[in-house]
Parts: sequence; C-alpha cells; structure tokens
Amino acid sequence: MDKNKVSGIQLFYLMTGYVLGTALILGVGVEVKQDVWLFLLIGTVGGLFLMAIYTQLSTYYPGDSLVQILQKVVGRYLSYPIIMLYIFHFTYSAARGSRELGDLIVSTILTETPISIVIGSFMVLMIYCLGGGLETLGRMAEMLFPVYIFSLILIWILLFTVDQFSLGNLTPILGQGVSPFLKRAIPNSINFPFGETIVIMMFFPLLSNKQNLRKVGIFSILLGGLLLAINSIMVLSVIGPEIYNVNIFNFLAAVQLVSVADFLERFDALVILMMVAGVFFKVGAFMLAAAFAVVQLLKLKQFRSVLIALATIITPLSLVSATSYIEHLEIGFRFYIPYVHTILQIIIPILLLSIAFIRKKREQRGRPQ
Repeated sequence: MDKNKVSGIQLFYLMTGYVLGTALILGVGVEVKQDVWLFLLIGTVGGLFLMAIYTQLSTYYPGDSLVQILQKVVGRYLSYPIIMLYIFHFTYSAARGSRELGDLIVSTILTETPISIVIGSFMVLMIYCLGGGLETLGRMAEMLFPVYIFSLILIWILLFTVDQFSLGNLTPILGQGVSPFLKRAIPNSINFPFGETIVIMMFFPLLSNKQNLRKVGIFSILLGGLLLAINSIMVLSVIGPEIYNVNIFNFLAAVQLVSVADFLERFDALVILMMVAGVFFKVGAFMLAAAFAVVQLLKLKQFRSVLIALATIITPLSLVSATSYIEHLEIGFRFYIPYVHTILQIIIPILLLSIAFIRKKREQRGRPQ
C-alpha cells in the first residue's frame, strides 16, 4: 500500500480540479437550461452536506480509509459486497471519464484517430503518472492547478468580448417553476460532480496534517462549485439556453465564438488542454481510489500491479459501455447518476455515519466516569 503523504494544499488542489474535471466537458444541468447556475449552487450546498458526513466519518475513524471504515462499521464479511460496489464505482467512473475525453479529442482535434488509440494512450500516461502514488499526483496538481485556474479566468475575460454576450440569457429565472426545477436538481445536482468527492475518503489517511481534513474537503467543494457556477453563467451568456441544452460540448462552443479584433481567434486548443487536465485529475483520483481499495481489501503489499490491471480493464470498458457518446450520456444522466450515485454517495454514507454515531455514544456511556 502507498505510504506517501500529501499536504493539505496539494489535496485541496487535486480535489478542486477533480470537482471541475469532466463537469466542464459535459455541461452539467442542461435540462434546467438558464437555471443551470442555480442547479450548481444547490449541488454545492448538498455537496457541503455530504462532505461534512465524509469528514465526520474520517474523524470517528482517524487513519482509516472508506474501505477500512466499512469493515469496522459493517463487519468484515458483510462489508465485502459493499466494498466491491465501490471498487466497481471507482473503476467504471474512471472509464466514463476516459470515454468523455476520448470523444472530445476525436471530435475536435484528432478526427482521423480511432478513439481506442486516444484512450489507450491516455491510460499509458495515467499508469506512468500514478506510479508514484498520491504524493506524485498531489505534486502534479500543485503545479497544474494554478495554470488551470489562470487559463479559466483568461477564457472568461475573452468571453466578455463576444458580441452576443448578454446576461439576459439567464432570464427568466426559474421560468419552469420552482417545483419542476427542484425535481431535476435533487439529487442529480448533488450526485455529480460533488457526490463523487467520496473518493477523498480513500485519501484522508495519507493527509500529512489530519487537522486540515475538514478544511480541505469543505473548501474544495466551495471553490469547485463556485467556479462551475460562474463558468455556466459565462457560457450561457454567450450561447444562450437553447444551444446550451443541445450542444454536446457547450463550453467549447462558447469559446469558438471568441474573436478579438478579427486577429486573436481559435482558442479551442486552450480549452481542450484545460479539459484534458480536468479529466487527468478526475480519472487519476478514481484510479488511485480503486487501486487502494483493491489493495486494502485483498491485503496486498503494493498497488502498482493493481494499477496496471485496472488500466487494462478501464480501456475496453470505456469503449464497450456505450455505442455512441449520446448513449454514453443517456446511461450516465438517466440511470447511473440518479440511482447508483445516490446509493453509494448519499444513502450508504448516511447509514454508516448513523451506525458509527450510535456506537460512539454507546462506547462513551460504557466508559467508567
């Protein structure tokens, strides 16, 4: 098992980039159109609630990962099927992120390249980068994240120069009604991308200063949610809710309209590089979490061979999980996020915290005064 340590700021950068990750590619909340920024703010509030649960569980069991907490709370044998579900969740989510990157690259800059080559090459890169464990990924996040944020802010400034930029595209607010909006927003806005931060419970034991545990989790949700909400406002102001609702890569579509003095154009490459960096954070965290879970479940001594095995699974899984990108989105937003995410990222953690809380209270009552 990887024994490297990661600092609070490194884990913060990693998890904030993880929250942004594929959410910038997919265009979260397309079903609520101009209310997507509200959709994301509700998701942020829900994500803070979930992070409070995750961090409290880690406070009850300091030094234990999600897998180890499950074994202590549920029991060694009863926890096995649940742990297997989480391993599948992390692996399948990594495959989904790889597929999203593959479709983005193939449909934009490498149109003649088979998607299998793109995803396979990305997996080779992931194996090389993740071989050093969480510490290496944290250091890479520490270097890449400031550049990532600078690029995002630069793109927002450029979007202001687009002729059709109008904040009027954000109206009418809640035009479809409050009740229909809330039905679409809960729990989907919480599940993706904020609920996926449950992977942080696999990394908390490697945090060098455990006192920063809650700060890292809370602030990564806050900053990630705020950046996504602002980005959705900028994109909507440029392309409008109707195009936002139907365009597969709406962030890229908005940036393609940028033209400064008919001279500075074609900022697509910058956006694609940002998206690649975001997917790197996302897939990297999922792969490490899955590898750590397998190692802890089977009590292995090292995880690099597990990482290679996961990569060989993720590549074909990303290709066979859907016949097209449209079907990929349908599976994700109509089945996987509403149901699987809700069970693994909301219901089970709440049940775990409830059981752990009752046990802690009983232990305190049983201690002599």
